[in-house]
Amino acid sequence: MKKKNIAVLGSTGSVGKQALDVVRAFPDRFEVSVLTAHSNDALLIEQAIAFKPEAVVILNENLYAQVRDALAPWPIRVLSGDAALTEVVTLEQIDIVLNAIVGSAGLRPTIQAIRKGKDIALANKETLVVAGELVMGLAMEHGVRILPVDSEHSAIFQCLVGEANAIEKIYLTASGGPFRGKSKADLSAVTKEQALKHPNWSMGAKITVDSASLMNKGLEVIEAKWLFGLQTEQIDVIIHPQSIIHSLVQFEDGSLKAQMGLPDMKLPIQYALTYPERYPNTFPRFDFLSYKALTFEQPDLDVFRNLRLAYRALEDGGNRPCVLNAANEVAVAAFLSDKVSFLGMSDIIEETLCQINNAYHLDLDDYIAIDAESRRVARDLIK
Repeated sequence: MKKKNIAVLGSTGSVGKQALDVVRAFPDRFEVSVLTAHSNDALLIEQAIAFKPEAVVILNENLYAQVRDALAPWPIRVLSGDAALTEVVTLEQIDIVLNAIVGSAGLRPTIQAIRKGKDIALANKETLVVAGELVMGLAMEHGVRILPVDSEHSAIFQCLVGEANAIEKIYLTASGGPFRGKSKADLSAVTKEQALKHPNWSMGAKITVDSASLMNKGLEVIEAKWLFGLQTEQIDVIIHPQSIIHSLVQFEDGSLKAQMGLPDMKLPIQYALTYPERYPNTFPRFDFLSYKALTFEQPDLDVFRNLRLAYRALEDGGNRPCVLNAANEVAVAAFLSDKVSFLGMSDIIEETLCQINNAYHLDLDDYIAIDAESRRVARDLIK
C-alpha cells in the first residue's frame, strides 16, 4: 500500500502535535513530507529529526539559521518566511495538506495547495471565514476535497456520508466555555487566566479565548455555510456542556443524525487523513454510564455578542466575515496582552465592522487588502 504523504502546516501547535501523534500510530500508512512552525524552533527541530521530512519552514526568519544548523546532519531542506510556506505545499509527492495554522495566515498556502490539486485537511477555519466563496470555488475547479478537521464540522461531514437527501438544518454544538451562564456584569472584569481555562478541550491561547467569547462558534457558523452549501437560517448553535455530541444534521423529514464521542481532536484529525476509510485505533472509548445526562441550552447572544456579530457578518456577506475575523484576531491579541477587556473585544470588532465599507465578488488580493485595513482600524481603536 502506498503511503499517504502529508504536509503539516502549524506542526508545533495543538492540532499539529496531535496530527503527528496520529501519524506515529500508523507508520505504514503515512509519510510526513513537510513541517512548518511560526517560531517554536526547538519543537520543530525535534519533530523534523523524528519524521525526516523533505522540507521544514520556520516562519520567523530570525530563527532560520539555528534551525538550519541543527538539521544540517540530515537531508532536510530548511526554509523561512511566508513565501516558503506557499512554496512547500506544491511539492509533487504531497497528497494532503493539513492546515493547522492559526488565523488568516493560513489562507495563502491553502489556495496554493488547491491550485496544485492537493486535498486539504482543514483545521484553519479562518481560510473559509475570510474567503469561503473564493476557496470553495477553486476547490471545485481543481477537483480538490476540503476535509474538515474541526470537531463540529467533522461531525456534520460524517453525518452526511452516504446521504443524498437535502439538509433542512444543522446544529453546531458548543460547550459554552468557561463563562457559560454568566451575565455581562460577571464578565466585566474577567482575566485572561480565567478565559484560558476551557472546561473540556485543550487548545492554543487564541482559539481558547475565542471559545470563551463564543467567537469560535461564530467563525464555525461561517465556515459551515461554505463547507456544506447552507443558508444562514439553516445553521443553528446549541450549547451542550458535556461536549459529547459534536454536532447534528436535521433532514427534511425531521430525522436527526448526530456524531458522538469523547472530546478528543485526534479522532477528527484521523478521519480527515484516512477518509473515506476508518482505521482502528487505541483512543479511549465513550462510556454511556459515565454520562447519564446530556443537556442543551440556548446561547445568550446579548452576553456573548461575538456570536451575534458573526451571524450578522454572514448574513451581510461580502467582506464582512473577513473584517470580523481580522478585527477579532487583533482584539484577542490585545486581550491576551492586557490592553483590552474581555467585553471590550466585542466593541472593537463591532466598531471595525462599522468603519469599513462592504464590498462583494472579491479576489485574493482584495481579501488581503481588506484584512490589512481591518487590522489597522482595530489597532487604532485599541490605542
